[in-house]
Amino acid sequence: MFWAIKILATTLGETGGDAVSMSMNLGYLVGTGIFAVLFCAAVSTQISARKFHPALYWLTVIATTTVGTTLADFADRSLGIGYTGGSLILFSLLIGSLWLWHRTMGSVAVDSVNSPKSELFYWVTILFSQTLGTALGDWTADSADLGYTGAALIFGGMLAAVAAGHYWTKLSKTLLFWAAFIVTRPLGAVVGDFLDKPRDHGGLELSRYSTSAALIILVVALISMFPQQPAEPSH
Repeated sequence: MFWAIKILATTLGETGGDAVSMSMNLGYLVGTGIFAVLFCAAVSTQISARKFHPALYWLTVIATTTVGTTLADFADRSLGIGYTGGSLILFSLLIGSLWLWHRTMGSVAVDSVNSPKSELFYWVTILFSQTLGTALGDWTADSADLGYTGAALIFGGMLAAVAAGHYWTKLSKTLLFWAAFIVTRPLGAVVGDFLDKPRDHGGLELSRYSTSAALIILVVALISMFPQQPAEPSH
């Protein structure tokens, strides 16, 4: 259920980000500013919380994916960096964040996130992974000319391979977690694009507002139906 909610949240990030920056005609820079404020507020509240609140956690995840959507679009399109350049820059930032986190705290495992400093690293790393996912999804669908459905099949297959690695190999669970976390973002991005992009671009051209509302309802329903708890602290 965690990964199902994660995919829905990342899809919501794409449709919600596009709704603000494109449907409302606010542009990528203003959209990034709006979602950056939401992101900072959500992360601050999440870090200061004394116990785990599923709704707050997923609100923070959604905040990272919406700001990641508009930030990636601003860098790729408004600044003219392009999908390839943007993906390479963001991948470098993601690896750098994981490296610095590991060097500072000694671990990047989720069950080691038990202090404000480690949680800050956690959310910054997630922000980079969400932003990378938008750029990577756009590159796969557009630059590689695979379309939204082709890109969705590729990232869906990659996620299935990560799941297989979890169940049938002895690969590091921490490595597999971050691999899955990264791959779910471009999967959600291309699914979101498929839902709201024009038909002549390969999309269904659904309303970004109604699609985002439907995704919010699904996320809230799954959070309510399936109890969640934080990872057990590592020893």
